[in-house]
Amino acid sequence: MVNEDFLTRKECTAMKGIAILGIMLHNYCHWLTGIVRENEYNWQMWKTDRLWTVLCNTDDLLPMHLISFFGHYGVPVFLFLSGYGLVMKYENSRNLKKRQTQPVGIWRFIRYNYLKLFRILIVGFVLFTLFDAFTPGIHRYKLSEAVAILGMYANFFEHPSEVVWPGPYWYFSVTMQLYILYRLVMYRTHWVFVVLLILVCWMWQEFFLDDNVLLERLRYNFVGGMLPFGMGVLVGHWSMSSALHWSLTDKQQLWLKILTLVVSIGLTLLMSFYAQAWLWIPVFIVTGTIALVKLIPKQVFPYVVWLGTISAAIFVTHPLVRKIFVRPYIRDDMYAGLLLYVAATILLSWYVKKLINEIACPRL
Repeated sequence: MVNEDFLTRKECTAMKGIAILGIMLHNYCHWLTGIVRENEYNWQMWKTDRLWTVLCNTDDLLPMHLISFFGHYGVPVFLFLSGYGLVMKYENSRNLKKRQTQPVGIWRFIRYNYLKLFRILIVGFVLFTLFDAFTPGIHRYKLSEAVAILGMYANFFEHPSEVVWPGPYWYFSVTMQLYILYRLVMYRTHWVFVVLLILVCWMWQEFFLDDNVLLERLRYNFVGGMLPFGMGVLVGHWSMSSALHWSLTDKQQLWLKILTLVVSIGLTLLMSFYAQAWLWIPVFIVTGTIALVKLIPKQVFPYVVWLGTISAAIFVTHPLVRKIFVRPYIRDDMYAGLLLYVAATILLSWYVKKLINEIACPRL
């Protein structure tokens, strides 16, 4: 059911909690020996063949295989929430103050959102580079690369996967690109423009589907993130429209949510085995996550929301903690290493969140 209360603030925060849990676990598990690798920036059949093999021959590492292969789809959830949040903040008349009824200036919009992201990025980046410098396997940045990471344009480099380290920090660049695209093209415009952008970016990827190098570069940038982000913008617009209100009983709503979750899981799994369909998986990741959040028991819901409140801190902290635990447990006692990694990440992120909150973000 879509209406003005389609996603509450707490439900959005809970979605962040689910998404960051997937990302955090994925970024640990896919480093472990013998674990299935994901199709994230390009599609390779040998990875799906490996997934099918472990599904047909299950063992005690199956949860790690599934987390490694599917956990990265937490990123589209964050991109969806970014698009949805921008619409609700800048276009929903219920949330706008009188001074905000006039269009927000482009420079002011970019400056505010860059600094909002930067205060998260700088804390995590500094902590990681300080720790990295005193531990084995140091990553040496070139000046241009360090500046690009902090400037949030590193994804434009020819080989972004070799520039953005630690890997999760690529997200800041693609998010900033989508923010700018929203203000220039999607802000207070007809929903048709958003749909056209989604289709153009889909066709762009489809055209280079067999070129893994170029496809990876596209998917590191706004082209790869446009589908879930645009979906968030569309849902934001439609959620403000009373025209899309379905009168369903509580029981009917419950079954609709269950059906949505089951279908989303099934299609995500099925579409993973076909390159063309793989490009559209984020749609069902988002619908499944929304349904899951709305089905979470009320006794558990507050804990998922709390996890969402520290999701930004977890995102920039977990690469540091991963470097501590992944080497000793890369081949043996994998679940012990995973448990220690999760516990340490959550505890450290709780402190990092306090540090991020100390950095004032200027008002729009």
